[in-house]
This record gives sequence, structure tokens and C-alpha cells, in this order.
Amino acid sequence: MTIQSRQVEAFRAVMLTGSMTAAADMLYVTQSAVSRLIRDFEAHLALRLFERRGYQVIPTPDAVTLFAEVERSFVGLSRIADMAKAIKANQAGSLRIAAMPVLMSGALPRFVAAFMRNRPNVHVSLVGLPTHLVVEAVTAGQVDLGYADNPMEQPLLDVERFEAAAVVILPEHHRLAAQETIRPADLANEALISLSTKTLFRSRIDAALADVPHRIVAEATLAQIACLLVSEGAGLSIVSPYAAEEFLGRGLVARPFTTRIEAGFISLRSQQRPASALASTFQAEFAAHARRWRT
Repeated sequence: MTIQSRQVEAFRAVMLTGSMTAAADMLYVTQSAVSRLIRDFEAHLALRLFERRGYQVIPTPDAVTLFAEVERSFVGLSRIADMAKAIKANQAGSLRIAAMPVLMSGALPRFVAAFMRNRPNVHVSLVGLPTHLVVEAVTAGQVDLGYADNPMEQPLLDVERFEAAAVVILPEHHRLAAQETIRPADLANEALISLSTKTLFRSRIDAALADVPHRIVAEATLAQIACLLVSEGAGLSIVSPYAAEEFLGRGLVARPFTTRIEAGFISLRSQQRPASALASTFQAEFAAHARRWRT
């Protein structure tokens, strides 16, 4: 005969409450049922677990020793149950995210921190990669979600697009800061800090300024570097709104550019692997967060 879980539950209930009657109430059974379970448990173990003194039951030293092990097991089971509830409620689990540097340098980590704040059992791994490596990481199953700037469709991946219009970032005391919007003509002969050549975003900027005399005084591989140069008075720059956001209120302001320059991104998820509920929740919440950059 094997130990029955109900016998262990009855033993634990008696140890916790100190009486058969209270244990019966705790387990929603009759007192006679608890007594029978304890009697069978003692017989199976060949141990005397309680001394009966009238209506009282006194645990034996063997019962105290056994209870310590039983309690450890119940705590473990309770933790498993709690963890299962947390997973179901998207309050636990792991999440791996790869993203292009412009998102990973500010906007995305800030959102991740807010996402984790009320989820103490969530572990997040973040890695910044160029777009082509983000695509590879998602395709290979190395990450759950990817965020990239490649506008092309990707085979075997679910793609969601997020549109955003580039903005002009400039010192708050610059003459153009008083304007609600900035036109290409307003940038004539202004010192500009641009992103590196051979990028799609740079080609869009060049096209928008093709008919305007302008001076590119510096180039940067990252929008955040361009913004830092602007903050040091080196010139103005045209960047994505989520890159500019990190510098607002720090002596810089951003103004809409009347010629639309697309600065959006895409989210990527593998079609070959089922997404966890946690990944789906994160993706949906970040998508809602990203929509504020849409103009």
C-alpha cells in the first residue's frame, strides 16, 4: 500500500491546527474521516504520530521530524502552483528580444523596465543588433521578438509595421525652436549632423533636402550620437522621434518636419514557433506604446 496524498494532507492539517476537529474543518471533511486518515497513515509508516489525550492530540517527536519534510514538500507544491498562476497571468517567464540600436539605446529598454516593474518573476534578455542580424536571430529561434528597420517582407516571419515621421532636433534656444513645424527651406545653410551614408534613412534625408543648400558638418552611425552632437551645439539633426525623445527636456526640442521622412520600424516574430503568452503580451503592449510616435 502506498502513501496517499489525502493522508499526508490530513497529517499536515492536524499538525497546523492542533486538533482533529479543526483539521476536519480545514479539509472540509468529517472528524471521523480525518481520524481514519491519520490512523491509516500511522499504520502505513509504522510510526506513532500523535498521543491522544481526551480531545487533544499531541504530536510525537517523530511527527515533528516528519512534519518538517512534509512542509517543505507542500511549500514546493505551493510555489509550483503560484508559478503556474503567474505564468497564466503573464506575470512570470522569460523573454528574449533583439532590436536595432536606435531602439535599444533608449526607448525599448525604458519600456522593458516599465513592463517588468510589476512582474518580479519575469526575466528579460535584451541584445542590440543590426537589422540583418535581428532577422537571423528571430528566424533561428534565438530570440522571441525582434525589432528592425528593414521595410521588406521577411519569409517565415510575422511582420508588423510601425510608421513614424522623422523630426528635427535642435537646441531649445535656436531661432527655429520658436516654430511649430520646420520646412526644408528653413534648414538652408544650417549646419546639419546627419546619419552615415549608405543607409535608407540617410537617402530619405538627402532626397528631402535635395533642393535646399545645406551643410553636413558631421556624420554619426547612431541617432543618439547625432543628438549628443546637437546638444553640444554642433548643429541640427533629423532623427526618429523615439531617438529624439531621449533628449527632450535636456536643452533640446524636437519639431515636426513638413516633408515626411519615414523613420518607422517593424516587429518580427517567427511563424514556425508558437509565441508564449508573455511574448504576445509584450508585443501588444509595446505596439500600443509605439503608436504614439505615429504622425
